[in-house]
Order: sequence, then C-alpha cells, then structure tokens
Amino acid sequence: MEAMRANSRRRWMADRRFLFRVIFPLFFFVFCSGAFCDSYTLQMYKQQFSRVDLPAKVQLLEGAVYDRSLGGSTGEFYDYALQFALDNFELLQDEPDFTRIVGVAVNGLQNTAYRGSLESLWELFLKYPNSETGAEILVTIGRQGRGNRAVIERVNNYLLEKNQAYKSGESVSYVIISACISAAMELGDSSSYPVLFEVICAGYPEIITFEAYGAIELIPGNFMQFLFDVIEKNPPAEKLSALRSGNYGERLNLSERAGLAELALEQSLAVWADKDDIDLTDLRYEAVLILTQLKWTRANALAVRHYYRVLEDFQDNPALKERFIEAVDFLGAVGNSDAALILVLQLGLRNEQAQRTGVYDPEVTLAIVKSLGLIGDKAAFDQLLDIDSLSYPDNIIAAAKEALDRLRW
Repeated sequence: MEAMRANSRRRWMADRRFLFRVIFPLFFFVFCSGAFCDSYTLQMYKQQFSRVDLPAKVQLLEGAVYDRSLGGSTGEFYDYALQFALDNFELLQDEPDFTRIVGVAVNGLQNTAYRGSLESLWELFLKYPNSETGAEILVTIGRQGRGNRAVIERVNNYLLEKNQAYKSGESVSYVIISACISAAMELGDSSSYPVLFEVICAGYPEIITFEAYGAIELIPGNFMQFLFDVIEKNPPAEKLSALRSGNYGERLNLSERAGLAELALEQSLAVWADKDDIDLTDLRYEAVLILTQLKWTRANALAVRHYYRVLEDFQDNPALKERFIEAVDFLGAVGNSDAALILVLQLGLRNEQAQRTGVYDPEVTLAIVKSLGLIGDKAAFDQLLDIDSLSYPDNIIAAAKEALDRLRW
C-alpha cells in the first residue's frame, strides 16, 4: 500500500514538473499577446541576464533589439541593464565588458519610446563625467528628456557650471561640453539660449563655438528677442557675439537682421567710447557693414552720426582710411538728402584741394562720388560736374558722369 502511494506521488510530481516545464511555456507562447506577453518575455530576458557572465550579458542586450517577442518592453530591458550597472559600478567599472553593457543599453534606449530611465541615466552619467560613455549618456538624456522640465534644467545647470569652470581657468572635457550642447539641442527648449550663448562667448575652441551657434539656431523660441535683449543689456563683447549670431545664421530674415544691426549701431553710438574699447568699436563697424549690405534706409540718422565719429578718428589717424570709406559707402547705401549734403561738402573740399595743389586721395574721392550717385540728390550736381575739369583719373571722371545721370530732378 505504501509502495502504491509512493509511486502515485512520484507520478504526480513528474506530471507537475512536466506542466511547469513544457505546458505552461507552450501556453504562453501560443496564446499570450500584448502587454501580458511582453511582460513574460521581459521576465525571461531579465532572468537570463541575471544568470550569465558579462560577455553574455552584452550579447543579450545586442540581440534584444532584433527580438520581436519583446515588443514594447525592449526599453524596460535596457533600463534593467542600467540598474545592474548602477548597482555594480564600484565593483565592475574597470571591466571592458561592463562598459560595453552600459554603452549598448544607452544606445538601445535612443531607439525606444521608453522614458523611465532618465533618473538612472543621469545618475550613471555622473559616474562617467569625462568620457565617451558619459557623452553618449548625455545625448540619450537629451533625446529622451524633451519636455521634461527637470531634465532641461539639469542639463542647463550642468553646462552652466562647466562654462564657469572653463572661464575661471579650470580644465574641462571638450567631449562632454559638445555632448551637453547636443543634449540641449535635442531637448529643444528656449531656456537653453542663455547657456548656449555663454558657450559662444566663453572662448572655447572654434569647433565648440560653432556647435553652440548651430544648436542655439535650431532650438524653437523667440530667438530674435533673445538677441535684442543681449545687445541692449549685455557687455560689449556679448553684444558683438549676438550681432554675429543673428547675422551669420539663417534663423532671422533680412528685416530682422537689419533691425538687430540697427540696434547694435545705436548702442555703440550711445557713448563716445574709449578707443581702447575694441569690442564696442568692432560692434559699430560690423553693424555698419551689415546695414550697408542690406541698404537699410531706416538707419540714415545713425549713418550720419557714424560718419562724423569716423571722420574725427580719420583726421587723427590716417590709417583709418578704410573705415572712413566704409562710412561714406554707408551714407550712400542708406542716406537721404541730409547725407547727400554732407558728401557734397566733402567732395567740394577735395575738388578745391585737387584744383589748388593737385593732391587728392583717389580712393576716398571715388567712394564719395559713387555714394552721391547712389543717393541721387540734385544738390550734388555742381560738384560732380566740376570733376571733369580737374586732374582726376578716368575712373573717377567716369563715376562722376554715371552719378550725374542718376540725379533726380
């Protein structure tokens, strides 16, 4: 009797083992679907991941992306791998396969819709602050954190701290700075404007500066208003960077670029700047070139003020002739009758000098004649007509005849 009971018990145990080893898995394989099936497959992956060695863990992670049975749970599996990395970092950080586990999981998350790893990613990033792995983590944070205010502030503050450290003379990882810029661009929030602009002004290598220029231009928001505020409120060097950001990029239209340059010129003329203030001087000259190219007639009054500023400088320092010619060209491009009268007076002085002494500056004289032709004010008629009777070269005489033809009566 006891033997029969023992045999019966053994058969029952065997049937139970068969049920759990064969029938239940087969049931899941055939009948499960959706989140339930994903959950089961995910659990199987997790169990296998926890049992195998580091190289096999890498293989599991690399193969997960191709396993359709994981469905929408792929991101959760990568997150599980990140948790493993965090829990075992101190013990395994020097193992190459451990770093590969982190890299594969981080890159894999970029292609999933899973957003539950942001905290783990940031914690892991802080363990790889100056490496290629840290850079990859940052880029992934940027791609997954769009719209997450806490993540945006975290990235902005981190980059801000690095900027301050760099400006104070500390060494920073350019790889990480570049990754921060990429992350900010991926996050796409206008709160990153000031931080990226600080990168532009911080004196980083040119490639980092260009990356910041590109990122700030691609982030949605009121970019024009940001640049206007910088030119109104910030130090001269930053005003100049703001002008260049607006003019050399493709974000602003012609009218906006002209308005920005007009404001920059107005700011640079607001005070009689010290000649040693190279940033404010460069701001003025660069704004003039932009407005001349755009033929921004609203800047006529500013063109007159700039002309008199440069005229005084030119009289003290003949080496500034090129700047004086630029001021004359500016009057011709944007000026009205007031500008014409200024140039008529200047041409009259030069005609008189040429007649009396035979000495003149051909480049300056030619610039004045051309600008008078561009303005087309009839007040220039007499001085332009006198040129033909003076000992000017053929190119100045020809320019004077062309200018006469353009006068409006």
